[in-house]
Amino acid sequence: MTENEVRDNAFAMPIHNPAFPPGPYRFVDREFLIITYRTDPEALKKMIPAPLQFVEPIVKFEFIKMPDSTGFGHYCESGQVIPVTLNGVAGGYVHNMYLNDHPPIAGGRELWGFPKKLGSPELQVHTDTLMGTLDYSDFRIATGTMGYKHKTLDSAAVKKSLEAPSFLLKIIPHVDGTPRICELVQYSLTDITVKGAWSGPGALDLHPHALAPIADLPVLEVISAVHILTDLTLPLGTVAFDYLAK
Repeated sequence: MTENEVRDNAFAMPIHNPAFPPGPYRFVDREFLIITYRTDPEALKKMIPAPLQFVEPIVKFEFIKMPDSTGFGHYCESGQVIPVTLNGVAGGYVHNMYLNDHPPIAGGRELWGFPKKLGSPELQVHTDTLMGTLDYSDFRIATGTMGYKHKTLDSAAVKKSLEAPSFLLKIIPHVDGTPRICELVQYSLTDITVKGAWSGPGALDLHPHALAPIADLPVLEVISAVHILTDLTLPLGTVAFDYLAK
């Protein structure tokens, strides 16, 4: 392999059989359970990296099932998203994510900077209840429940909410351990088709864990629970702020 061939094929590792294919990435029948809750404002402010700005003491806890996704297959994901602004633009800061599939862990971290770790999330219907669970190292750290399809939501409003920008803190170290890349990445979902959206009564239970500290943002009050079924595309991102720029 020549030096030029290395450069031309340097998309991901391992170079001969990357863990994931090039994007963009299409998701079919992607299903969300999003429980929005009020939390401790001082605890939340400590989690938001400048220049992102705190908006209100709100967290969105997401359980996501992805049965058909480009190159990634069938997997589930769970984590916390914090409403923020950047230069007056409202969006969501992805604080942490736990999932059960290696390709989207590798691709998410290497391409966009998604804060992904290996976990065991699930999203499924139990009789009259939509239930999301998250286990880390064989310990249940999150349980979210919602009454199944109690009220139909406006699809246009839900689509608009899904189109809002998201922000990620991407950190890639140099070989000496110092940061080689340290930047805020911005992306927005595209080609969204909302197949259904519902609300209902919701509850969320979080448990402390040393290596998955989701309970550091405690649940003080559940504000809403939303169930969404959609097709969408996850495109590549852009650099919104470079911490290492001179």
